Amino acid sequence: MTSATDPRPLPAATRLIATDLDGTLLRDDKSVSDRTVAALAAAEEAGIEVFFVTGRPARWMDVVSEHVHRHGLAICANGAAVVDLHAGGEVLQVRPLDRKTALAVVHVLRDAAPGTSFAVELTTGIHYEPGYPPFHLDPGATVATAEKLLHEERPGESAPVIKLLAQHPELAPDAFLSLARTAAGELASFTRSSPTALLEISGLGVSKASTLALCCAQRGISADEVVAFGDMPNDVEMLTWAGTSYAMGNAHPDVIAAASGRTVANNEDGVAVVIEQILARQTGTP
Repeated sequence: MTSATDPRPLPAATRLIATDLDGTLLRDDKSVSDRTVAALAAAEEAGIEVFFVTGRPARWMDVVSEHVHRHGLAICANGAAVVDLHAGGEVLQVRPLDRKTALAVVHVLRDAAPGTSFAVELTTGIHYEPGYPPFHLDPGATVATAEKLLHEERPGESAPVIKLLAQHPELAPDAFLSLARTAAGELASFTRSSPTALLEISGLGVSKASTLALCCAQRGISADEVVAFGDMPNDVEMLTWAGTSYAMGNAHPDVIAAASGRTVANNEDGVAVVIEQILARQTGTP
């Protein structure tokens, strides 16, 4: 593995930069540094598209919405939604989790890990069970059992489910993820991005990587022309898919193993460091 100070992992021509947000582009205080703002603007000015690829829902994209330039697109909810940030987070494409499948996952995890509580992320907002830690950013959420939250009178009449969340108060995060994948991995895609035992569950085959690949194919961009950044297990598939990828200095061990390179931590503007190197190489400036 090479570091951000070594230019060898950079492709000859970068056409798209795909970056995670929390723990990657954002500093720990959720801000975007002046250096990073300048690097993003310079990349787009040079004709390189910048995609924010995150586990966040569209309504939580205000942290970067003012730093979106030409394209305005972001991949949210770990690949379950493509949104237009220029249009206030309008959802353009959804790759939903089937409600019956989500309910089957709930039942399997309750048996495999007693004490698990659930939240249901819809295109219209999040709702959760009484035992689930409350979302203070979403005070209007419905609180009910997962069965009630996932029920619909007629198939297809309710807002699509883009993510199921499962939280356990005692299990170690990686152990919970491993248990869930073993117990229900044939039903859905499981990942995590929180430092706690909080799992993010999407439709089978839905990930940051698979949706990014679809978006790139629509633009005639190959994986070899993509540089990706991430820090947590929900970034692993994307970093593996991209032709060039960087684990942040603060990254999870699985991310470090998956990436082709490593940059400095998010609080040290690790994404900006690499973007500056990309631009220097493509423009021939020192």
